Amino acid sequence: MPKAVVVSETGGPEVLTLTDVPERDPGPGEVRVAVAAAGVNYIDTYQRSGLYPLPLPLVLGNEGAGRVTAVGEGVTAVSPGERVAWTGALGGYAQEAVVPQNALVRVPDGVDDELAAAVLLQGLTAHYLVASLYPVQQGDTVLVHAAAGGVGLLLTQLASARGARVIATVSTEEKADLARGAGAFEVINYAEEDFVQRTEEITGGAGVAAVYDGVGKTTFDGSLAVLRPRGVLALFGASSGPVPPVDPQRLNAAGSVFLTRPTLAHYIATPDELRWRTEELFGAIAAGTLSVRIGHRYPLADARRAHEDLQGRRTTGKLLLIP
Repeated sequence: MPKAVVVSETGGPEVLTLTDVPERDPGPGEVRVAVAAAGVNYIDTYQRSGLYPLPLPLVLGNEGAGRVTAVGEGVTAVSPGERVAWTGALGGYAQEAVVPQNALVRVPDGVDDELAAAVLLQGLTAHYLVASLYPVQQGDTVLVHAAAGGVGLLLTQLASARGARVIATVSTEEKADLARGAGAFEVINYAEEDFVQRTEEITGGAGVAAVYDGVGKTTFDGSLAVLRPRGVLALFGASSGPVPPVDPQRLNAAGSVFLTRPTLAHYIATPDELRWRTEELFGAIAAGTLSVRIGHRYPLADARRAHEDLQGRRTTGKLLLIP
């Protein structure tokens, strides 16, 4: 029987349990994949804790990569033996996963399984943020919070490649070096400096065109304060906790700014959009113009430690589980 990390009750990392699960044949429109690597993401901690409620028991893991071992009725997009990756479907924390074919993309020869599993959720998130939500233009100045994290490093690279001056916030000097290596124009160590004051100094009081904020509660007020008039605050995560309710009048007072709380699913809602974003990411990786930092690899049995490290902000780059 294959093994999987199962959540039977919501709670802290201690509820993650490695156990045997029955092998499942794929149903109509489904594909069974032998998982080579699974990504660990903050959304997994929200689902584990119950912040994002899901039916229990469940196998966590919103992205992964591996090789197709069986296909269900009506599957035409992929065949057994092909390498694939996916995001937006649960079940990655396992030796085998059954995934809807519409969530799958083929992995090209120039991208290995670990890179494919590492880049999809965070890479697609970074892509829609800079290419669609606020399309970064040459000469823009933007602020990226947690710039040494998995999304942050990709955001910094993609925004810089589009001609932006990226102001990056980090918590340590090691992370500052990573952000600079990803192309950050200026780096603010928020453990030592006030990022609002420093951003005002860097921009000469003009503010930034956009703030990409995956931190949430502890950064929200400051993020709003550093926007230029009609700037965009993209609140795409809440690693420090959810933001309390906001009076819309604050957006007026801040300069007729825009606040959005996006989710990836709405930016890969069609096969064509998923394919476009994925091909751009995989193409950049294969060409060597986009670097994906894998911060740590854990066996399935250490899923609890992976969650503890992620929530304890002891990590940089992408965390992977290796079945």
